[in-house]
Amino acid sequence: MSSPQRSASRYSTITPSERLPEWLRSPIGNASELEAVQAVVKQQRLHTICEEGRCPNRGECYASGTATFLLGGPICTRSCAFCQVEKGQAPSPFDAGEAERVAEAVETMGLRYVVLTAVARDDLADHGACLFTNTMAAIRRRNPLIAIEVLTPDFWGGYREEAEAIAAQRQRLAAVLDAAPVCFNHNLETVERLQGEVRRGATYRRSLALLAAARELAPQIPTKSGLMLGLGETREEVVAALRDLRAVDCQRLTLGQYLRPSLAHIPVDRYWTPEEFAELGAIAWELGFADVRSGPLVRSSYHADKFMQPT
Repeated sequence: MSSPQRSASRYSTITPSERLPEWLRSPIGNASELEAVQAVVKQQRLHTICEEGRCPNRGECYASGTATFLLGGPICTRSCAFCQVEKGQAPSPFDAGEAERVAEAVETMGLRYVVLTAVARDDLADHGACLFTNTMAAIRRRNPLIAIEVLTPDFWGGYREEAEAIAAQRQRLAAVLDAAPVCFNHNLETVERLQGEVRRGATYRRSLALLAAARELAPQIPTKSGLMLGLGETREEVVAALRDLRAVDCQRLTLGQYLRPSLAHIPVDRYWTPEEFAELGAIAWELGFADVRSGPLVRSSYHADKFMQPT
């Protein structure tokens, strides 16, 4: 198996243009709680996006009884310019025991609300849909009352003809929705103009179509999406993206500040202020989103359990 890509990128020579603003310097949380969760994850040979992505809110989430598990191994088959997760063309072999280990970890940690996400697995026949369905089933065998949210890739690929690719994507999506998550989350990540630079292997319109299909296939399951700010987008472009999300009946929204994981990743263009996030949040409410989280430290799964009431 080839080693993960941690080599220098074309961004490596671009040094940060300014210091991290005060409003982005948050305490990491209770050290004992962090260590306890990390010990369980390590013992079960699992991965969480909280740790892999170095989320600034992980201490707060662990303390509230929530966590986001990263399925499919630590290596992603795509190379998005913003993401901390390792990249590689030869990801980990399919791990048939992962679902049960996640379920055991959820039980051990006493979690009430679980978010399942996954690296892109374009190498698998179903592009990773089974990672979600198998893990949801394993968790519910132990405790059917645990609420499970899914944050999925786009399930796109495997066919040359677009019509065949769309049909396959819908089939993979339907399998995940049939497992009845409490929320279906798929992130738009950034505005339309910046998609090619930021999200390699995904497209703006394809993601909107996936969210629209989720509403069509399972209207009882709320949909959710998120954007990172600070990649060079304008206020007008952000508002246009919010309108596009509402046009496909996306009901829940997260807006947060992009933080550069390393010099190998795309640089921060600017830091949006808390006041600007508050203004965008107000606009989102006016556009008709049923629930909105907008702030510099907000991430896709931030306060995910607070979204639990159906819309």
